[in-house]
Amino acid sequence: MKRRDILFSIVGLVIVWQVVAMLVDRNILPAPWDVFVVFIDELDNGLVTHFLYSLWRVTAGMLLSVLAAAPAGLLIGGWKRLDRIFSPIIYVLYPIPKVVFVPVVLLFLGIGDVAKITLIFLILFFQIVVLVRDQAAGLPPQLIQSLRSLGAGRRALFRFVYLPASLPAILTALRQSIGTAVAVLYITELFATKYGLGYYIYYNGSTLFNYPAMYAGVIAMSLLGLGMYYAVDWAERRLCKWKFVG
Repeated sequence: MKRRDILFSIVGLVIVWQVVAMLVDRNILPAPWDVFVVFIDELDNGLVTHFLYSLWRVTAGMLLSVLAAAPAGLLIGGWKRLDRIFSPIIYVLYPIPKVVFVPVVLLFLGIGDVAKITLIFLILFFQIVVLVRDQAAGLPPQLIQSLRSLGAGRRALFRFVYLPASLPAILTALRQSIGTAVAVLYITELFATKYGLGYYIYYNGSTLFNYPAMYAGVIAMSLLGLGMYYAVDWAERRLCKWKFVG
């Protein structure tokens, strides 16, 4: 997507925000400029720290999910025996909204970063496993047989065939799950923590009634999600160059 299109979209949203703020005319919906001024001020008042805590949790959850789910999806998709064993289990667990595991994870792992990262990991893990498994299983059998006839073993097939072919699926799964991961991050940061954008938004909005600061936190969390989205796009352009040829 072109930067110009993104800029036009942002300008359009700001205009709509300004119009709605004028129509509502209440302190619960401040004007965009008022929020922007507070956003700049809050950068030196702890907002950057909250942003970094949230960024760490989302990044850790994403990296762990890729490291665990990508090999699992490749093995299941490339090995029919494993596919018969694990695919039914995955398809039973995959449709369950992972948000319902919030209280369970908090009970078992407490309220620290481990629980928050685990919840993000659970969301991304099943998304990546399913897409990578389908991608690996969908490779033409003739291609696999041809490479095996040339002496390629299972390890070589996974490294030079299954993994490159599944990279787009891994990145697509990450791109699709970023919004959900950030939403769950917000929920997890409401529980007994003093750092994170979720805590910052809730504390300013529900305790201090500082609505401009609350919206500044919402903007920061939106920037976090947008930044992660562009990071995945960047990785795709670096790792899947063949998709952008021509």
